[in-house]
Amino acid sequence: MKNFSNKWKDFPDYILGVTREIWEDRGVATLNHYYSDDIPVRSPMGLQRGNKAVIAATMATINEFPDRQLYGEDVIWSNDPDYGLLSSHRLITTATHTRDGQFGPATGKRWTVRVIADCAAKDDTIYDEWLIRDYGGIVRQMGHDPREFTAALIEREGGPEKATPVFLPENDVDGGYRSRGNDNEWGARYSALLNAIMETDFNAVFREYDRAVIGEYAGGRQTLGRDEALEFWVGLRSSFPSARFEIHHQIGMDAGMLSPRASVRWSLDGTHDGWGSFGRPTGKRVHVMGLCHAEFGPWGLRREFALYDEIAIWKQILG
Repeated sequence: MKNFSNKWKDFPDYILGVTREIWEDRGVATLNHYYSDDIPVRSPMGLQRGNKAVIAATMATINEFPDRQLYGEDVIWSNDPDYGLLSSHRLITTATHTRDGQFGPATGKRWTVRVIADCAAKDDTIYDEWLIRDYGGIVRQMGHDPREFTAALIEREGGPEKATPVFLPENDVDGGYRSRGNDNEWGARYSALLNAIMETDFNAVFREYDRAVIGEYAGGRQTLGRDEALEFWVGLRSSFPSARFEIHHQIGMDAGMLSPRASVRWSLDGTHDGWGSFGRPTGKRVHVMGLCHAEFGPWGLRREFALYDEIAIWKQILG
């Protein structure tokens, strides 16, 4: 890797190593080196700008969940000569709600969810990021209903007029990464499959998915088989039937002693105008940020990981 420290054997080693240093080794100060001064970090719940904001959020999380662990499951990555390296890093994160914080008074509840982070890096520095943690999965495992939790969150933040805004594309900033990924066949195949599903060609699930497909979905939901995978996607799409679906980034890989796999970052932007996973239509404008990983086998798509943030969606519907 050009202009990276020689202590990293490759880019996945860099991403996994940096994550370990920050969280498991509690090296929060290393963010001053690994993150650029003005990095934009986008999550469905909002946009943070600069490594100082990232450091503050990291400390707050460590305080509330002092035993938090992040286990790297996979790093799907690409290289662009103009914009550097992009990792789509999937993690399993665990923690116990030990202290009071953004989730309210300490409950002692333990949770396990997935996170996917897309990070652009060059010259040993991460300079642009998109991040989705399964916020709804955390809330559910702590004993809350996502809708009710979000309503209470809005009130804690001062009501709909004063509540912290979620991420919307019109408020985005240019962090410098403008690549669309790579043209590997597996990324193209998965992008085409997601496009078909979002165009309501739901039979694509039965054509392209392995009969024994395992799904890991938003809300801490694990599924087995095509029918349950289809239920997840129909529930989302039917909530926003007129929303515009767009793929922003795709990577395909066939390397690393793993199955052929793909990473896709996408969005739905439109109106809550249908019955689905988010209840009675309200007509509210909603932007959904999504990140997916997929693994393929001899009988089709065999594992799928699809994240969006239920709490950010409910915040737009209720706000």
